[in-house]
Amino acid sequence: MTVLGIGTANGGISILHALGLGKGCSVGVDLLTTVSLLDEPSTVEEDDHGLLDAVLACWRSAKLPSADVCGWSVESELPVGQGLKSSSSVACAALRALNESAWAGLSDNEIADLAVAAQRRAKCTLTGSMDDVWAALCPGWKLVDPVRTASESVLLEGELEQGLTVLLGLRGERKSTIELGSFNQHHQIFERALASLASGSPLEALSVNGMAVAAATDDFEALRICNLCIATGAIAAGISGSGPAIAVVCYPQDSQTLFSNLSDSGLEVISTRFVTSETISEEAF
Repeated sequence: MTVLGIGTANGGISILHALGLGKGCSVGVDLLTTVSLLDEPSTVEEDDHGLLDAVLACWRSAKLPSADVCGWSVESELPVGQGLKSSSSVACAALRALNESAWAGLSDNEIADLAVAAQRRAKCTLTGSMDDVWAALCPGWKLVDPVRTASESVLLEGELEQGLTVLLGLRGERKSTIELGSFNQHHQIFERALASLASGSPLEALSVNGMAVAAATDDFEALRICNLCIATGAIAAGISGSGPAIAVVCYPQDSQTLFSNLSDSGLEVISTRFVTSETISEEAF
């Protein structure tokens, strides 16, 4: 079995849920997905939506070259179904593998549009996830309009402070149902999050967005855990995506206390960091 191409992409966490106001914002975290394109058919576990088939179908629909017979191998540091952008990460990494194998020379804008199309085709997104796709591809955060093409989607962007710790508390399978009407009912809280982001406070936006998502999904346990983390040293804490994972941002000296708080609440905890231009430069050497 020969590897035809390899692609990588980041995981991410939410700063503003796109169902709240029709605009979304996510930021990459240093958890990697690596997808290899193979010259033989293969079975990939945890691809229940058929996302990789959708990626290949969208690639071919765009009249881009590919092998007649191929398969995939996926290695990921991201847990699936937690709101940590695993689908966007797989789609982007797979497209980068195709791009490498075909010498197609696609830009990040072109890959982002194909990743959104693939997720829509596989029915594993409610919004198209343009914000999550940008988090998977690039450092920093981007506020996007998900109905626009990638080249026109970015409304605002920036980077987060270097050296912060990100703790991800995993809480098993999502128990709540995601309903657009519930998000609309809490638009005023989402507007507070957007105002924080626009004023240059993305971490405040993360916490306020988490409150809004908790209210929209009746996830009061998440709200309790986030409040506990803020009270014991976290800079920010909130549900990522539609949950159930909770993202906690802190300075390194506070990470052990917060790690223990999350563990004591029964959560499995992953410690990571934001993807920034500096972290990418570090990995290049």
